[in-house]
Amino acid sequence: MAQWVSAPRKRILVVDDDPGIVQLIMTRLDVMGHEPRSAKNGLEALSRISELRPVAMILDLNMPLLDGFGVLSRLGREKANRLPTLVLTARNKMEDVQMAVLLGARDFLAKPFEESELLKRVNRLLRRSPTAD
Repeated sequence: MAQWVSAPRKRILVVDDDPGIVQLIMTRLDVMGHEPRSAKNGLEALSRISELRPVAMILDLNMPLLDGFGVLSRLGREKANRLPTLVLTARNKMEDVQMAVLLGARDFLAKPFEESELLKRVNRLLRRSPTAD
């Protein structure tokens, strides 16, 4: 008899200083079968990345203490390549998109966003993750 084996939950770090956005995203990721964790600013994000070893990150740009650009910059290009990142932000000028990608972000989604679009992008991000196997 075949035995059902569920896929392992993927740990995703959600970094945003807006508690409402964090709760919405974490709830959706949990329903999708993932293991969401959060950080409320860039400094906390860097600490949580080392501690939790997430397979992907959803990152806001506008945050206190250290913004999203600072997080990507401190991670460095090599580590950013191993941690696929979706930038989710109200800053949606072309230069913001270009800078985020230059620093290692894999995708960019402007707020306000459709939940279905966010979930599609998260799935795509996870398929690109070096730890997706």
